[in-house]
Amino acid sequence: MAQDSSFSAQDSIIRPRKRGGRNPAQAPGALYAALDLGTNSCRMLIARPEDGRFRIVDAFAKSVRLGADLERTGALSRPSVERTIRALQVCATKLRKLDVRHMRLVATEACRRASNGGNFLDQVQKRTGLALELIPPEEEARLAVISCAPLVTQTADHVMVFDIGGGSTELVWIDITNVPPEERSAAVMRLQMDRDIAEVNGAKLVDFISVPLGVATLHERFNDVEDESARFALMSWYFEEQLAKFRPYEDLDMLEGVQGFQMIGTSGTVTTVAASHLGLKRYDRRKVDGITLTEAQIDTVIARMMAQGREGRRNDPSIGRDRAELIMSGASILQTLLRIWPTDRLGVADRGLREGMLYSMMEANGAFPTKGQNDQG
Repeated sequence: MAQDSSFSAQDSIIRPRKRGGRNPAQAPGALYAALDLGTNSCRMLIARPEDGRFRIVDAFAKSVRLGADLERTGALSRPSVERTIRALQVCATKLRKLDVRHMRLVATEACRRASNGGNFLDQVQKRTGLALELIPPEEEARLAVISCAPLVTQTADHVMVFDIGGGSTELVWIDITNVPPEERSAAVMRLQMDRDIAEVNGAKLVDFISVPLGVATLHERFNDVEDESARFALMSWYFEEQLAKFRPYEDLDMLEGVQGFQMIGTSGTVTTVAASHLGLKRYDRRKVDGITLTEAQIDTVIARMMAQGREGRRNDPSIGRDRAELIMSGASILQTLLRIWPTDRLGVADRGLREGMLYSMMEANGAFPTKGQNDQG
């Protein structure tokens, strides 16, 4: 199962913990909530700061397919809107029940692209009471980088963090050559997504791109191609075409001599590939988050998924029914990125926008020391 496939999968990872028989959501201390409404999924975490980290006390994840048919029509469909609002009503109920005072609720690519995206957000506020913030791609990428920063190794001189979403894929290339090894993770966490700021604490943003293709939009674009191998090749080729303006792709000569390159991926695609490699019949975040996969291991998993066919993937417990339809479009993106850049290893991150939002809010409120690192429970 992918990290965002269903609530039951999430619940198995981050079920509220009890101390002395009491639900931690009822213990003293301010609660924080982060909600990420993407093209395919609606996901929310509720947490509290604890000992320089944060502890998750409740969660919600649902595949709402908000961007279904968006590639063809340019608008959010009525069924998609209704599915999504029902999920957001569940989130609103949780927030009220737990009396959450600190929250950030964001919408991303589907609402950015849809001609009726603004109208949809107005409907959400009227029917659920939730005011969703439509964030730009740069902020989406910044939050993903913050969440992945604890996985940056001391030996990494260059880091690329990528997030394969439902409607878009963000790539951030960071040069930390001038940062002392023990400070590299913290420097990445404080990175500013502004090309005019050369360095922040020694960390330099080399380039950033948001490609308007994710697992849902890329799948939809090539869904009429019947042969799976041909469709996979076309998706890979088309995605690579969109990287033409990304400086580390445009000027591949700049990569000659690069040492200590680390690639970190965060997305349902990446965690599903990791779960499949591990042979997990029930998703376990503790076994997936932070592991490293080789390119050969990833290629083996993708080849096996391709051989399974659609029905085989639907019946594979390590993939899950909700993820089965979109996993190959995500895999085409993943394999393309590994083919282009100088690495044969990938760091797997089961974390993303929600964790980045929680960390940012808590740090801004002085909830824990600046150098504390988060723990998603």
